[in-house]
Amino acid sequence: MRSRLSSLVYTLIIFLLLSAATCTASALGDRTKTIVNVAEENGNFTTLLTALNATNLTDTLKGEGPFTVLAPTDKAFAALPNGTIEALLNDTSKLKKILLFHVASQRLMAKDVVNMSNITTLEGQKLQVNVTDKGVLVGKAKIIMTDINASNGVIHEIDAVLIPPEKDIVETAKDDGNFTTLLTALNATNLTDTLKGEGPFTVLAPTDKAFAALPEGTIETLLNNTSKLKKILLFHVVSQRLMAKDVVNMSNITTLEGQKLPVNVTDKGVLVGKAKIIMTDVNASNGVIHEIDTVLIPPENNQTGGKNP
Repeated sequence: MRSRLSSLVYTLIIFLLLSAATCTASALGDRTKTIVNVAEENGNFTTLLTALNATNLTDTLKGEGPFTVLAPTDKAFAALPNGTIEALLNDTSKLKKILLFHVASQRLMAKDVVNMSNITTLEGQKLQVNVTDKGVLVGKAKIIMTDINASNGVIHEIDAVLIPPEKDIVETAKDDGNFTTLLTALNATNLTDTLKGEGPFTVLAPTDKAFAALPEGTIETLLNNTSKLKKILLFHVVSQRLMAKDVVNMSNITTLEGQKLPVNVTDKGVLVGKAKIIMTDVNASNGVIHEIDTVLIPPENNQTGGKNP
């Protein structure tokens, strides 16, 4: 009860802080003008407006909407590595993808955002929302001004430019370096192309250390029994993007193997089956990876995880 009360008080404090910012922002907004017109009058979004013009998105954000724009300030763009803005203005396809990663196709006020775990962007991917004691984060950007209203939506000012993940789950796993055995198993079962596909997927990814903890000879046996190995691998994959904030609010997860994995939030961490999640929210273009410390074995009876083949 005390924990729940503390959580409610904490959420109320964040909401009040956002509401205070809203009072200032609302004075800057104008519900008779479009998002583009309001941004022009604001004066802090010159680079953003230049980018919108370069990608032919100005007319889009002058359209009916409604839209929510997470708008990086000129200072946020200036913080990008030297030459980045010029390079993007010469690669309008990539720039457009980045800009759409800052736009949602609904009017989301501050009070809506703080109650969401993620925001689906027009780029197609989701941005995680985190309410912290230092403020509200969308992805890795902090919202520094809220609820700047316009006739066709709302602007929330952010302090960083958000870059959508470009690499798929397989490429991201390769770059990580801790999933060599998992990648070998995916290749052996012809699942590599699946996890390079559109998705979205959530992969509960056992580390090399997790595979090494299996009884001696198990990996070699499974590589010679690809039907069984494929069943095991699909027991680690979900056909939706589940961020850590989503997982902890679920009682179980339905896997592509067909069976469900129980989720248990304990004082020692979050367990899926008998595996502990040791790294969360490794984003990819087509999903997300959560690193786990144990290989999960689908039950052949009614028990979940933990048995060795």
